[in-house]
Amino acid sequence: MMMQTESALSMAAPRPMDLSISANGNHRRSSLESPVMLLTGHQSAVYTIKFNPAGNIIASGSHDREIFLWHVHAECNNFMVLKGHKNAVLDLQWTTDGFTLISASPDNTLRAWDVETGKQIKKMAEHSSFVNSCCPARRGPPLIVSGSDDGTAKLWDMRQRGAIQTFPDKYQITAVSFSDASDKIYTGGIDNEVKVWDLRRAEVTMTLQGHQDMITGMQLSPDGSYLLTNAMDCSLRIWDMRPYAPQNRCVKILEGHQHNFEKNLLKCSWSPDGSKVTAGSSDRMVYIWNTTSRQILYKLPGHTGSVNECVFHPTEPIIGSCSSDKQIYLGEI
Repeated sequence: MMMQTESALSMAAPRPMDLSISANGNHRRSSLESPVMLLTGHQSAVYTIKFNPAGNIIASGSHDREIFLWHVHAECNNFMVLKGHKNAVLDLQWTTDGFTLISASPDNTLRAWDVETGKQIKKMAEHSSFVNSCCPARRGPPLIVSGSDDGTAKLWDMRQRGAIQTFPDKYQITAVSFSDASDKIYTGGIDNEVKVWDLRRAEVTMTLQGHQDMITGMQLSPDGSYLLTNAMDCSLRIWDMRPYAPQNRCVKILEGHQHNFEKNLLKCSWSPDGSKVTAGSSDRMVYIWNTTSRQILYKLPGHTGSVNECVFHPTEPIIGSCSSDKQIYLGEI
């Protein structure tokens, strides 16, 4: 396993925090073995990564059809490989208890994996085209929503066979999320719109317009009040999802990152306290914004291919990023 102590990543600008490292290792802000760790092993582009809720494991999904589990600490070794998908792994999500990993693939399936044993525990195979995105509910029964190129979002209950609900749209669905109360789902797709579906009524109750191009990623804020979306119009938008928010729910637009001809589904995510967001970018940089000021806090180099997803560690000032260059970086911020 390769390890890097210094790399271009540590020369990031602008830098509000002093990351200088003294001879005896003071000023370190995380429990990473070194300020920047390079994780290599995937045979092809890495499309998605996620820290588990405890923050001691990171999962990665690749075009090589495999899901790798890595230790976050010590030498960041790859300790398990989950095999079963017949095509690339486009999205990964941990369930809130941290015991199960959900994956989505262009092989038209979602799969659930037991991370203790590495075994596939459920295969969800009712979509008729690529499954682009998946999201487990934060609370309540063990529900999962998936979004597919077949123009549907499907709702699954881990305790039951088959999808329990199907939400038909006219266009391919490229990103999905649950509301905080798990009573609504959000879908985004190639029609540039975010749709809010009420699960009880099984219909769209609200449409959020503003993006000028396909939505590639979305994530609900940690407090459940705001939805972050990334789109090919090279903008991130933050939407106020609280019940009595004003008519125009787009409260912030963040810019600076890039999308290009590769048309990868570049994802986006929140920091645990909601003060920062990060997003994939085709210009090989990792971008981090301050949500209040909308300023770019960091623009981190290091990757040699499109950065497809970046994620914040749940408790420490660490950012993980994965790229079409087959590599994963974990870095202190």
